[in-house]
Amino acid sequence: MLTTTASWDTFLMLWNCKPQARAFRYVGHKDVVTSVQFSPLGNLLASASRDRTVRLWIPDKRGKSSEFKAHTAPVRSVDFSADGQFLATASEDKSIKVWNMYRQRFLYSLYRHTHWVRCAKFSPDGRLIVSCSEDKTIKIWDTTNKQCVNNFSDSVGFANFVDFNPNGTCIASAGSDHTVKIWDIRVNKLLQHYQVHSGGVNCVSFHPSGNYIITASSDGTLKILDLLEGRLIYTLQGHTGPVFTVSFSKGGELFSSGGADTQVLLWRTNFDYLNCKDMIKRNLKRLHFDSSPHLVDIYPRTPHPHEGKIETVEINPKLEVIDLQTASPPVVDILSFDSTTTTDTTVRTLPDKGEEISRYFLNPSLLSPDCSPAALKKKTEDMSDIPSESQRSIPLAVTDALEHIMEQLNVLTQTVSILEQRLTLTEDKLKDCLENQQRLFNVIQQKS
Repeated sequence: MLTTTASWDTFLMLWNCKPQARAFRYVGHKDVVTSVQFSPLGNLLASASRDRTVRLWIPDKRGKSSEFKAHTAPVRSVDFSADGQFLATASEDKSIKVWNMYRQRFLYSLYRHTHWVRCAKFSPDGRLIVSCSEDKTIKIWDTTNKQCVNNFSDSVGFANFVDFNPNGTCIASAGSDHTVKIWDIRVNKLLQHYQVHSGGVNCVSFHPSGNYIITASSDGTLKILDLLEGRLIYTLQGHTGPVFTVSFSKGGELFSSGGADTQVLLWRTNFDYLNCKDMIKRNLKRLHFDSSPHLVDIYPRTPHPHEGKIETVEINPKLEVIDLQTASPPVVDILSFDSTTTTDTTVRTLPDKGEEISRYFLNPSLLSPDCSPAALKKKTEDMSDIPSESQRSIPLAVTDALEHIMEQLNVLTQTVSILEQRLTLTEDKLKDCLENQQRLFNVIQQKS
């Protein structure tokens, strides 16, 4: 079993818990690593950092990685689409960027937030992206027309984290105002509102069944909510400080949490194990344009009236569970080598025919993990969608010119976005001045 963690120590850690605990430390980022995620097939890692870069890693002992540079401020989150073909990144430059994993190319940016974007997530079918920002809004984006199609706002606090439920009908937000909110994106309504924490909520994770959600908070606790009953069922204490992240395993039988106490805790649930492949297939077939549901059919706001109120269970593993893994596992340092800096205009060439494609960093997320080297070599030789230079129908000089134009257009887009934000600030200041003038005029009139 593998799990990966990101930390303020600038390292990416890959933990192999069976048969014997062992850890691999990947060195490459130059500042705090803020987010990390496995690709759907598990043979690629994406990480975001405050060094303004996104890195893609092959999780093996060679430590090969590729670097994306397009954001102009720290990157807060990374997220793969369910098919592994796209990557969404959210940044403090107020933008969301989407990348093509097959070509390792920048595709487009999404600009509408007016403050730092803290998180961006794909829907299970890949047709939507949800994002949250310190501008106190949650936005839904259509990946086809690249437009914002919905907007949820909050006047109290902002969302630290946001994600879709497994079937893509609802989103959950983790609020700085200590709340967890469940929204139905089909009818644009708030379904449930939980205020069970005494500190800001930093992360949430849906169980694959969609019936439960676990939350991580700065109050040092994890809480599990039953969404069908609309109530808190478990409070978990194990960390000695704020808990920053929590995530269920694909099957839902395990979840892990990480906090400011530099600990990563692995928990086992008593929920039913679900086949993650069956869940993914079912969710990918889903369409968003179904009939509007009755609210109670999804998640009721209150417990069912025919059932008595059940007290929540509080679990403290430090008191009830013996730590059998007291010795720290051996750590192997893996330095990132042969790292190629990629921007939104970099063109990558095919490897030599004698080189295994699994060693070359071209779309490892789309390769089946059980592919044999011979089959991979054959795929490399038979690949015809990327023609060689002698077979190009477009001259190389024209291609370079087009790529340069695309780079300049992206810079122009960022410049226009900055100008729009400054214009908005100027309009706000002008509005304040006019309001002050009106108040002064009213005071003078009253005195006269």
